[in-house]
Amino acid sequence: MTPLELLLIATKNKGKVSEFRELIDVASLAVDDLTNHAPSPDVVEDGASFLENACKKASEYARRFQCWALADDSGLAVDALDGDPGIHSARWAQMHDAGKGDADNNRLLLEQMDDFDDSKRTARFMCALALADEQGRIVLTCQDSVEGRLLREARGSKGFGYDPLFFVDAHGKTTAELSSEEKHNISHRGKAMRTMVKLMREHGLLN
Repeated sequence: MTPLELLLIATKNKGKVSEFRELIDVASLAVDDLTNHAPSPDVVEDGASFLENACKKASEYARRFQCWALADDSGLAVDALDGDPGIHSARWAQMHDAGKGDADNNRLLLEQMDDFDDSKRTARFMCALALADEQGRIVLTCQDSVEGRLLREARGSKGFGYDPLFFVDAHGKTTAELSSEEKHNISHRGKAMRTMVKLMREHGLLN
């Protein structure tokens, strides 16, 4: 395959945009994202898994903008909630008529977990990535995760989403207290993106 010159990060989430731009450190590759484009309809995320949603977003945005597109779908899976919020992580509060956005999502999750003791508060962040070509064909996929547990109150201000609640024992911090470098080293998205870059190089898509 011919090495890529331009890659669209198919997200409007500013936190994800920032992380992807830090993770994709390839001098020969120009990186674009949806925040640079006029508002366009969101892709309906109706897949049954993170990977299905990532593939759908990558494919539809690649066709819409006629370029290679990389999409992720990621979220928090809580064991005590049978894997929820899962693929609904970004819309968890909204689905329960409990507000909208990160703060409301975190508030609702804390309420739902209030009766669980610390040994039952295990969780993991999960990330699926999909790369599509200009015709919307899925070329590469990968997935990864990071294990942790939920605190009873938010700590840290560096992350987004559920980061202030997600405690990683090996670091003694939430992912909202970690530096960007520390977070990228252990996070679901950091590990998945390193795998994707490796796959892209192996397939001749990156120099």
